[in-house]
Amino acid sequence: QVQLVESGGGSVQAGGSLRLSCSTSLIARTTYCMSWFRQAPGKEREGVARVNGNDMATYADSVKGRFTISKDYAKNTLYLQMNDLKPEDTAMYYCAIAKYSNTPCELGPNWYHHWGQGTQVTVSS
Repeated sequence: QVQLVESGGGSVQAGGSLRLSCSTSLIARTTYCMSWFRQAPGKEREGVARVNGNDMATYADSVKGRFTISKDYAKNTLYLQMNDLKPEDTAMYYCAIAKYSNTPCELGPNWYHHWGQGTQVTVSS
């Protein structure tokens, strides 16, 4: 059974840092995009960081310069390093893998599957 397991969320004050982890054997699918999404209450799920099969990363404007997505193939883990956190970063964070290989990473959540259970990030001011 395919699984993606997120961890690393928590509660921090504004300006703090967290590192999220997504453990999955799917990371070996090197031609598939892997992404971090987040969803705040009452809002749509949005992509915040994406990495393609060539390890090229893209970011939402709201997190650019503060978040870094990376892969560790040896540990079968996708990471999201989040620095200088802001209250508006508060959300449930999910990792997911694209349904199809060699598709643009910036496509919406409907183009992704095998979602994990999510990990909550709460940033207080």
